[in-house]
Amino acid sequence: MSYSAKQLSDLSGVSVRTLHYYEEQGLLNPSRGENNYRMFGPAEIDRLQQILLYRELGFALKEIARILDAPDFDQRVALQAHLRRLEKKQNELSRIATSVQQMLVAMEGGLAMTDEERFESIKQMLIEENEKTYGAEIRDRYGDEMVDASNAQVAGMSKESWDRAQTLEAEIKDALRTAVASGDPAGVAAQQLCVLHGEWLCMFWPEGTYSIEAHRALGEGYVSDKRFTSYYEEVVQGGAEFLRDALNVYEG
Repeated sequence: MSYSAKQLSDLSGVSVRTLHYYEEQGLLNPSRGENNYRMFGPAEIDRLQQILLYRELGFALKEIARILDAPDFDQRVALQAHLRRLEKKQNELSRIATSVQQMLVAMEGGLAMTDEERFESIKQMLIEENEKTYGAEIRDRYGDEMVDASNAQVAGMSKESWDRAQTLEAEIKDALRTAVASGDPAGVAAQQLCVLHGEWLCMFWPEGTYSIEAHRALGEGYVSDKRFTSYYEEVVQGGAEFLRDALNVYEG
C-alpha cells in the first residue's frame, strides 16, 4: 500500500514539510503518482522508521544517510543496535529519574540529600543536557566511541575533580580577561590561558585524545559557532577570537 505525503504525515506524526525536507536531503525517494503527487510505498515507510529511530538516538541526518546507504546495511543488525542504544539510554534516564525522585523526597520530607547523592544527580543531569543539546552534532563529528567515553569520564569524576573543574572554569574566565587586556595572543598571559584551558579540557576528554591540533580546532569552533562565541563574549568582548589566536601560537 502507498500513501500520499499527507496520509503518511497523519500516520507517522511527521509533518509534510519534514517529509519533503528528508526527500531534499536524499533520505527519502518517493515515487510520483497521479498529478505528480509524492507516493510513499513500503520501502519508504520502512526507511522513514529507520530515520526516526536514528533521530531519536541523536544521530545527525548526514550520518543517518551514510548508515542507511551503506552497501552492507542490514536492517536486522540495525534494529539490534537500536535496541542496545535505547536500553542504554533507558538506563541513563532511569538513573536521572531516581536522582530527581531523591531530591523531591528530600524536599517534601525535610530530609537532606547527602553530598554524594547530590553530586551524582548533578553529573547525570549534565550528561543528559549535553546529549540533548549537542549529542547529534558531536557524535557526527567525533564518533560514538569518543562521546560515550567522555560521558563515562564525567560520570566517574570524583568530587575533588569536579570541584577542580569548576575552579578551573572561573580561573579561565579571569585569565581570559587579563590576556585580552594585554592585547598579545603570544604573550605570557595568553599562553597561561591556553594552559588552563587545556587542563580543563583534559578533565572532560577521554585520556589520550588531547592534542594541540585538536585544541586549536576547538578554538576555531568557538569562533564559528555563535553559541560558544556568545559564551566567551559574555566574559570579555572579543574573547572567543582572542582565545583562538592564542591557541594558534600555543606550543603546549
